[in-house]
Amino acid sequence: MRLVILGGSGSGKSTQAQRLSRYFDIPLISTGEILREAISGGKFLPNFQWSQTDSRTYLSVYTSLNELGYHARPYVEKGELVPDEMIIELIRIRLRQPDINCAWVLEGYPRTAFQAEELDFLLDDLGQKLDWAIYLQVPEAVMVSRSLGRSLPDDQPEIVQRRVELFYDRTIPILEYYDRRRRLLTINGDQSPEMVLQNILTLLSVP
Repeated sequence: MRLVILGGSGSGKSTQAQRLSRYFDIPLISTGEILREAISGGKFLPNFQWSQTDSRTYLSVYTSLNELGYHARPYVEKGELVPDEMIIELIRIRLRQPDINCAWVLEGYPRTAFQAEELDFLLDDLGQKLDWAIYLQVPEAVMVSRSLGRSLPDDQPEIVQRRVELFYDRTIPILEYYDRRRRLLTINGDQSPEMVLQNILTLLSVP
């Protein structure tokens, strides 16, 4: 099962991605989490597995991720989207790690139609194919109030509003991209997390 979770800031993407990861026992790939780790100068990424023989690869990835964090920080602090080439490279690195087999749930990417297309190209290279893109549909007012209720440092009112604006400007075309390919599932995200998960599983035809 290979899934992408789509939705605006505060739509519940992270919550549902975590629940689906646990339900199907598959890795969760969160670009937000990886970006925050890179920006904070963390020494490793969540869920990455390394051995002594991976030392050269580790040093190479560690350097590139620190560089990525340095260049991505100004965008994140302003609530802007991190440039496509940075995120695409991050996803490329993550999907090639040893803990990723042929099943995963991806949250926080893609955020533009271009990224969606690039993800399909990358998956073709890896011999994989996306099963479903799950869109959590939530009213704008709910997205804003949920975001402001969190304790993340970048959830300031002006930044939250900017992220919502960017979502409608750049992310909505992704829905058209996946809908044309008959891989889009739309879920009412303005419900309890338990109901949202149950609706997702129903549309995935999971008993």
